[in-house]
Amino acid sequence: MTPESIFYYVHDPMCSWCWAHRPEWDRLKQALTPIVTVQTLVGGLAPDSDVPMPAEQQEAIAGYWRRIEGLLGRPFNYDFWTKNTPRRSTYPACRAVIAARWQGQDEAMTDALQEAYYLRAMNPSDTETHLTLAAELGLDVDKLARDLMSAELESAFQDELTYARQLPIQGFPSMVLKVGDSMWEVPLDYRDHRGALAFVQEKLSQS
Repeated sequence: MTPESIFYYVHDPMCSWCWAHRPEWDRLKQALTPIVTVQTLVGGLAPDSDVPMPAEQQEAIAGYWRRIEGLLGRPFNYDFWTKNTPRRSTYPACRAVIAARWQGQDEAMTDALQEAYYLRAMNPSDTETHLTLAAELGLDVDKLARDLMSAELESAFQDELTYARQLPIQGFPSMVLKVGDSMWEVPLDYRDHRGALAFVQEKLSQS
């Protein structure tokens, strides 16, 4: 009997390196879908907070953006830093992804949150942003708003965080292949997905 195989992609919708990896992740996901079950997990970079982000932290994150832009050519809208009061709080965006998953649109919500943050200078920590994006995606906005406040979603979110943290990962984004009882961290290349694909194909061929 062939053991169950799952490919986990662990991310955070407010992780700039996840935005950096998105083009290659989209290509890898397309190649993986016919050969293995692909499951995305939110990892939760930063807990809930209403405290404005300190200026030095804002400068550090903007520095990551400039580095990614220089290395990989990914676009960023630096108006975000002047149009918003940034908070180091990614859990709300993670919950929005799970709420959208309950309507079958978690990947669309992840993409929309990234584009809202990095291109549209919208604050992805704000519920108002989540509801705006839900409407743009054609989701049931009232249901999403209720789900975001529900104990059921909070329980699902905490379970997902716990599971993600038990995986053999080193930050976000990370990729893990599980075959039966075995797990491997999958090598991640921001410029070329083919190494990861070959790694997965090799492990699957050995199972």
